[in-house]
Amino acid sequence: MSKGVEDLQLYKQYVTLISYTEMITKKYPKVEKTALVSKIKSETYDGLKCIILAYRLYDIKDKIRELNRLDSTLKTLKVLIRVSYKSKYINIKNYEAWNKKIFHIGNMLGGWINSCLKN
Repeated sequence: MSKGVEDLQLYKQYVTLISYTEMITKKYPKVEKTALVSKIKSETYDGLKCIILAYRLYDIKDKIRELNRLDSTLKTLKVLIRVSYKSKYINIKNYEAWNKKIFHIGNMLGGWINSCLKN
């Protein structure tokens, strides 16, 4: 049986991040649903798209471009989460848990990028 993107540990961790994001953003005030929440969700799903595209690409330069795009997405998410915390939409526990998930994904991403650069 062939492996698919769903077998990647990074993909699995990212899906966990999406679930957490969906759960946490439900608690935001209605006024932020079309602004901050929309941006957070958009960035989060864009990151998933980058993972899927990078997995499918054979050209190393194209793959690294998508992985760098994912890195930018993760950095943007960190800023949006910090804004959420400073605006008191999430508590310190949520802020730390969310950042920990992103940090872990970032480490895995760095490993993938390094393995691509060695080829």
